Amino acid sequence: MYITITPQKLGGNYSQSSADFVGYLEKENQGLEQEDMEHFFNQYGDEFSAEEVVKDIDGNGAKLKKTEPKFYSITVSPSKYELNRLQNSSEDLKKYTRELMKDYVVSFNREINGRPVKINDIKYYAKIEHQRTFKGTDKQVRENQPFATKILQLKNEIRSIESGSMEGSVRKREREIAKLECQAPHQQDGKRIVQGMPKAGNQTHIHIIVSRKDASNSFSLSPGSKYKASEVEMNGKKVKRGFDRDKFFENAEKTFDKTFGYQRNFAETYKARKDFRKNPKIYFAALIKLPTNEKSIAFKLMRETGIPIMPSIPTNQAQLALKVFNKLRKGLDVAIKSSSIGI
Repeated sequence: MYITITPQKLGGNYSQSSADFVGYLEKENQGLEQEDMEHFFNQYGDEFSAEEVVKDIDGNGAKLKKTEPKFYSITVSPSKYELNRLQNSSEDLKKYTRELMKDYVVSFNREINGRPVKINDIKYYAKIEHQRTFKGTDKQVRENQPFATKILQLKNEIRSIESGSMEGSVRKREREIAKLECQAPHQQDGKRIVQGMPKAGNQTHIHIIVSRKDASNSFSLSPGSKYKASEVEMNGKKVKRGFDRDKFFENAEKTFDKTFGYQRNFAETYKARKDFRKNPKIYFAALIKLPTNEKSIAFKLMRETGIPIMPSIPTNQAQLALKVFNKLRKGLDVAIKSSSIGI
């Protein structure tokens, strides 16, 4: 499972309104019949229009500066193994989202009128999406780009030849294009991966837009706070502040596992991936101690998510400290991005 929490984009050409983001989330509904559409939902209802969402979120930003985000976007992307556990992806993920947002509120080290934050204190809307497309920043698109550039150049030459402004062989260039299409390192269903191409497989995920202000439009609840838990004095009173991201991410997994009876492997856990990033020696020391069957599944999951694995896994911690630490660093950033929960 991969979860991101992103503040509203501000400045430049970005709008102060949530309308652009909500409109983006409506893209999969274009051209669909009413009964086939995925609607916005929240803790208490299932069919909210985009207009209702924008009005509610935009109207809930009292006393926030123009430089402060008025909402946060939470994206929840279950793995293919987690998705396979679901019976009805849309309905099951709606159920999960409502439980997940309970985990969200208890992660705040904040009080409202002297009590902990509760689920009815937040204002959020969520939407299930079933498709993803390759972006220009994706590794597959970036590494295919040199081939795309050459192909574009050849296509331009063909147009010039056909218009009479250039001499040469169209057929020769068409053969070169066909060769380059096949040579591109990243393919899907026999075609070169390009920006905008839909990703294969089950891509179902959850988008959540949550207001920074509480439902009463009085208190600020920021999951982007750099504090886990602290107190600060304001107007002569001690005020709690902070959001425990580790707690939220770990509870997100536990809630999914409990809700759907999912048996999470060591390599899938947030704690394990965090150890991998912070201290690979601890990560692999724990990995080596796993039962044989669970260990083999962990290695399979690691290969699929791009985590580099050595040809032979050392069996004692002395070897582990020498070999693992240096060999894993090169692929660390890519692996974490593709397989972890982050903010």
